[in-house]
Amino acid sequence: MDAPSTLRTQGTSSTPAGSPETLGSRVREARLANRMTQTELAGGRFSKEYISQIERGRTTPPHRTLEWLAQQLELDVELLATGVSRPRREQLEAMLLRAEAAIARADYAEALRETEPLASAVDVPEAIELRSLLARSWSLMYEGSVEQALDVLSGARALAERDAFDDVHRAEVLYRIACCRYRLSSISTALALFDEAIVLADRGGRPCDQLRAHIFEWRSRCYRRQRDWQAAHDDIQRALELAHGLDDHETVAHVLFQASLVAERNGQFELAREYAEDARSRYEALSDRVNVGRLLNNLGGLSFLIGDTSSAVAQLKDAFRIALEVGNDSDAGYAVSSLAQVHLRSGDPLLAEEQAREALELLGDRPDVLDEVGNARLVLGRALTEQGRLDEATAVLDAADAAMGLTESVSHRAAVWVAQGDLATRRGDVGRASSLYRDAAQALQDFHF
Repeated sequence: MDAPSTLRTQGTSSTPAGSPETLGSRVREARLANRMTQTELAGGRFSKEYISQIERGRTTPPHRTLEWLAQQLELDVELLATGVSRPRREQLEAMLLRAEAAIARADYAEALRETEPLASAVDVPEAIELRSLLARSWSLMYEGSVEQALDVLSGARALAERDAFDDVHRAEVLYRIACCRYRLSSISTALALFDEAIVLADRGGRPCDQLRAHIFEWRSRCYRRQRDWQAAHDDIQRALELAHGLDDHETVAHVLFQASLVAERNGQFELAREYAEDARSRYEALSDRVNVGRLLNNLGGLSFLIGDTSSAVAQLKDAFRIALEVGNDSDAGYAVSSLAQVHLRSGDPLLAEEQAREALELLGDRPDVLDEVGNARLVLGRALTEQGRLDEATAVLDAADAAMGLTESVSHRAAVWVAQGDLATRRGDVGRASSLYRDAAQALQDFHF
């Protein structure tokens, strides 16, 4: 016989596990479809009242009873228990696995295509649904649709509150929401969410060291943006310890990448390069070209800070080439912006201007790359200042200040104020220059008296 259909709205239903049509309603629908009374379904093995209790959701039968009822109703036991047949579950799981594999190779567009049927299906089991929502939101975030990712995660958060899930699942959802908030430069909100996620993960009652490592890694980014170098360092060390304990090369690579950035901000350039080279070798072993390109961008910056300009330019050009090969315009924008900084500091403001404008074109208006948009505008403003095009420089640096003001990064904004101070000095406005330099110096103080 044909199985009764079930309906479910993804991520927002408040009904019990399996589907919005409960186990009891499935038993009742199948019984009626077979033109059976409750007494006939009980078959002398159970009482009519017991069948009534099941149908009304007053009791949950053990699996052996479900198997017997499914046989009487001529249904697949999994279909009766969950509302989804085993072949259908396998089909849905295959879609999800393909999406997760696409994410692993940073093919977020493909992951979105694979999760599209899951997003619109009405018979997705809860466990698959939650993983699908997480995969879809992660892909949207990296595609630049961060607000849309947050909408998906809102559904995931509601779903994770059901009894079928535990605190580790809820920690995973909060971690993803926090990552989105970080990408939108809502640093204080992201930090609070990471704090809540680690509490849930710690009390979850089952191993989740990989998740905990990622939470520490991303929380370190928040501390770095807030110039809390010690907290950033401590979180990175926790993440490294957890990742090494798992023997998880991908997670270790991600954490080493962030460890390199923390070391760089602390002026430990050689240590930063050591971490970055280690991370790059791991990414290469994993054939992760996206992150190899990103590492090359950071290595180029480190090479320049150490004084090796030729290596810096070569590494940044390689980063740009890889970004174009993998179709990532924003990463290409980061690389060209870094090249613009190198050429500006090397005394070539014309080339710096050209590359800064190219970077801005590549970065576009994505809200999750505001920090680099601000950096590219900063380089462009300084390049114009060096060329004596002061009115143009003023407009560009004002735009840079506006972008940096949205990032919650004091150090980034202070860099713009210094550039505006230099511009004011070129105009002979000593008073404004002094005020801007003072604001920048005060903003960068780690302690205030």
